[in-house]
Amino acid sequence: MCGFIGCIHEQAKEQNDSEKKLLKQMNDLIVHRGPDDEGFFSDEHIRFGFRRLSIIDIESGSQPLSYENDRYWIIFNGEIYNFVELREELVKKGFSFETESDTEVILALFSELREKAVERLRGMFAFVIWDKEKQELFGARDPFGIKPFFYLENDEETFFASEKKSILLAMESSELHLDSLQQYMTYQFVPEPETMTKNIRKLEPGHYFTKKPGGPLNIARYWKANFSPVGHRSQEEFIKEIRDVLFDSVNIHMRSDVPVGSFLSGGIDSSLIVSIAKQFHPNIKTFSVGFERDGFSEIDVAKETADRLGVENINYVISPEEYMNELPKIMWHMDDPLADPACVPLYFVAREARKHVTVVLSGEGADELFGGYNIYREPQSLEMFNKIPDVGKALLRSLASALPEGVRGKSFIERGVTPMEERYIGNAKMFSEEEKRSLLVKYNGAVDFRDVTKPLYAETAGYDPVDRMQYIDIHTWMRGDILLKADRMTMAHSLELRVPFLDKAVFDIASKIPTSLKTAEGTTKYILRKAAEGIVPDHVLNRKKLGFPVPIRHWLKAEMHDWAVDLIKQSETGHLINKQYVLDLLDEHCRGKLDHSRKIWTVLVFMVWHGVFVEEKYDFQKEKKAAVSGS
Repeated sequence: MCGFIGCIHEQAKEQNDSEKKLLKQMNDLIVHRGPDDEGFFSDEHIRFGFRRLSIIDIESGSQPLSYENDRYWIIFNGEIYNFVELREELVKKGFSFETESDTEVILALFSELREKAVERLRGMFAFVIWDKEKQELFGARDPFGIKPFFYLENDEETFFASEKKSILLAMESSELHLDSLQQYMTYQFVPEPETMTKNIRKLEPGHYFTKKPGGPLNIARYWKANFSPVGHRSQEEFIKEIRDVLFDSVNIHMRSDVPVGSFLSGGIDSSLIVSIAKQFHPNIKTFSVGFERDGFSEIDVAKETADRLGVENINYVISPEEYMNELPKIMWHMDDPLADPACVPLYFVAREARKHVTVVLSGEGADELFGGYNIYREPQSLEMFNKIPDVGKALLRSLASALPEGVRGKSFIERGVTPMEERYIGNAKMFSEEEKRSLLVKYNGAVDFRDVTKPLYAETAGYDPVDRMQYIDIHTWMRGDILLKADRMTMAHSLELRVPFLDKAVFDIASKIPTSLKTAEGTTKYILRKAAEGIVPDHVLNRKKLGFPVPIRHWLKAEMHDWAVDLIKQSETGHLINKQYVLDLLDEHCRGKLDHSRKIWTVLVFMVWHGVFVEEKYDFQKEKKAAVSGS
């Protein structure tokens, strides 16, 4: 696992000392992504910097790496799981290799297929290749967005990096993206390709770009998450195919020269990964976290699963004090605010895992691919509204709007009479537009939260409702929340995370599953649960989905209350946030009138992020350098 930084200059020029110093600082800023090694490369137009965490092929494949008599140069973050097979194929065609690394395989494949090479890669990746002969830069990001890729274009150069903070260091000044702030208050993350910083963007998953000095950055899509359900295939056929592809995926995801462990919660996804992984590595270690409050810890279930599988489980209990104290550092690692409370326990479980292993497996992606969220059952529960004429729906909408907030049935009716394109924008929806008008000092009526999902709904016009919801989540929630926190919280501790569910071969099977085998018999991920029978311990198979349960709603009334009030009052965000509105929400929440915890938390996280990146109240890089140097 690695990280990179670099830029392409529009005009050819020699690298001077100040530029060398800047690139070194940008590279040092992501030392956590690769503490084992660093490297640099410069050309008339190109500057590359690289950080390395040794996982596979420790003795070779250092980067930046060249190929074909130094014609091609690459910086690559990720793992290509089918590189052994690709290498053998290329050798038969006459290609030669000086290393055993997957990095060199990418270069050889690119020299043969150019941009088509990315379609052959099975893995997680973000990379940049400089072709000296053609004077062209090529960059790509993996299909699901497991690995990050940021870029900034200006008149003189284009910067790119694994983390936004490196690019911020190269900017003379940065400006908060107000449109992104407004979207964040809806989604609890900044939807791609935007970031919270104006002009810095993300290369979207499944996309590549080409750029020549003096020319534009041309971005193209090479992969799309198409759903094509197959109705004639039997349940037994799907079960076999799911088992076969998951065993294959877990096996290749465990290719490593260093110890591999796995996260383990109380749910089916991580339990299935561990159950399969144990068959390849019997001594695999598992890691879990929980909280002191009853009902908010999956440690006991995870430990029972580990005991039944005969694997070791190492766990850690998080206190609310630790949670609050580490939040600024977590936001520094995150680059942009992410208000998912689950990112914090992920930070702690990664910290514990890194004491024992360098690579961990995890169950991210199973819900999006196999239909695991409870909200995916909504189209079935709202089916009755499809029979009501528009006039009747309008009347019901009026009646529901007249009901006070919190009245039983109000939300159900409102959702039933609202088209999916307007009601479903992904797994989380924080503030409504009306609420944001009160919350945000600089609310912009021209910015619509549906701008994010409108093109996605257009691409899925003929899809089944559940397939459409999965498509929305894959393109918003999964890349903006699930995979963002997965990458940043593990990389914060120089730990490589691998996600066997998010494999193109696995998606190919999952995309063919009809809704009748996803939300069936009163449950979700029905066919995945059937495939897990006999592999996963029985006590896990039909447990209610919890995710990473975090007692935020309780803590804001007690342990976190004073901290939250102080943060709101002291934050230098009064020109952006109506603080009294937030304090009123907190007061209502504490009085038990309504549960505003997630909305309050969304604002608090932004204020912490603002304190880190705008107010500059903290300097975690100094701590990082001291830890690395041992001083």
